[in-house]
Amino acid sequence: MTKGDIDGLLQAEENEARRLAEKYHVNYLNLGSFELNRELIQSFPVDFLYHYNFVPLEDDGRVLKIAMADPSDLSAIDSIETFFSRKVEVYAASLRAVQEALRRSETASQVLKEATEGFIHQVVEKESGEEEDVITIEKLTEQDGSIIKLVNTIIFTAVQKRASDIHIESKENVVRIKFRIDGVLTEAMEPIDRRFQSLIISRIKIMSDLDISERRVPQDGRFRLKIKDKTIDFRVSIMPCIYGEDAVIRILDKEMITEAFAELRLDLLGFSDEILRKFRRYIVQPYGMILVTGPTGSGKTTTLYAALTEIKSPEDKIVTIEDPVEYQIEGITQIQVNEKKGLTFERGLRSILRHDPDKIMVGEIRDPETAQIAIQSALTGHLVFTTVHANNVFDVIGRFLHMHVDPYSFISSLNCILAQRLVRVLCPKCKVPVHYDDATLELSGLSPEKYRDKVFYEPKGCPECHQTGYRGRTAIAELLELSDEIREMILARKPLSEVRKLAESEGMVPIRQSGLEKLFSGVTSLKDLNKVTFVE
Repeated sequence: MTKGDIDGLLQAEENEARRLAEKYHVNYLNLGSFELNRELIQSFPVDFLYHYNFVPLEDDGRVLKIAMADPSDLSAIDSIETFFSRKVEVYAASLRAVQEALRRSETASQVLKEATEGFIHQVVEKESGEEEDVITIEKLTEQDGSIIKLVNTIIFTAVQKRASDIHIESKENVVRIKFRIDGVLTEAMEPIDRRFQSLIISRIKIMSDLDISERRVPQDGRFRLKIKDKTIDFRVSIMPCIYGEDAVIRILDKEMITEAFAELRLDLLGFSDEILRKFRRYIVQPYGMILVTGPTGSGKTTTLYAALTEIKSPEDKIVTIEDPVEYQIEGITQIQVNEKKGLTFERGLRSILRHDPDKIMVGEIRDPETAQIAIQSALTGHLVFTTVHANNVFDVIGRFLHMHVDPYSFISSLNCILAQRLVRVLCPKCKVPVHYDDATLELSGLSPEKYRDKVFYEPKGCPECHQTGYRGRTAIAELLELSDEIREMILARKPLSEVRKLAESEGMVPIRQSGLEKLFSGVTSLKDLNKVTFVE
């Protein structure tokens, strides 16, 4: 292609931009000759700019002027207005010009570049002759402007991408930044030079009010940020490792959660109709214990909140004790554990019982003392909701019995046990139909004769799902109802395999089968289902 051909294409694109500007009654802007405000562009999340293909031109706090290739994309304009709480004034520009402007601004690389320039890298020798980084207060306060910008950008982008956690991992030569989105870790950006690991971790420690001089023991903290008029809480865990320190930041966007779950109901979580019917029957009982189990991040707390939201009434006093209080529910008294001040689950639960509650939620049972108090509460006329970490409904029984609680009291107090997992939901915009070969079906426990011609769906990736192929998660579950026969078998210490057979004969649907129903209906993929459930 000759230079003349290229110039012709460029001119054609600009002419198209002028035509769109005239059609949709917006101003046309030749970005090639426009002087960009680099500082303004760098204040925006990189992914957000590229996702919607726009360049910020001017922001006076009330109106945000932008140049974009498609002025008819009202959904993009609405998203930008919502995200930045500004009225948007659109200028039309060619797509090539917008992308070139973003490249010229070097937004992504510039933040990293500035974050790794201008630092005095102080080094001292230990007695062994090895070198050790020294972080001084003076260094942090005088020279960490770009580190602040880098850490803020990481956090900002994580919130924009709906991440639940930020992982900062120290490796031998680099620092890796990862986001957990829909339960899966993904690389968030290019690796950062290893020299700046201490500065990044120290910045996070300062934000969390932790000891920056202590690098040998784990530390936990929290901080709160206001991002675009929205207050978000962050929990921080610092862990020493062989190459320095790792950090994990849990994002608790309470306002988003509160808005999303304002009308939180159990039928929005993805449970099958049968499990939903049975579970709803138990949560309205006058007393007893309802146990929800599953690994970390399996949606146990969300399920309990949905149950409490459904059953709350002015006639009942509902008190919860949690660590931390993740969702705020109107009409419910919520207490946050504070172990530094001596407010543990055990002590808090004892105090709650003197508060004349009708229904109690204990965020997690971690020790025999808390388990014993929860059981006694259920036996003395209270309805108790709680969670415990276990793989399935039968492992819960083993967990409690190993806590040396009285088996008879425990079994007598139990109403039901719900075990759940979360599977990722395929993006409806880009999922693609597939047929699996016999070997794949057999490895997944599916009959080739029965499912060889069955249409399944796999992820592809598109801008809507940030190229992951998935958007959101849904619950799969199994529910154990404790019939008299099952109670007697447990008290007689019969093998749990026999208890399982009896439960399934009485109508319990295993969690794997619940997941297969999601698979057959095109909600999730076979690969994702196999990640969270055992192949039977």
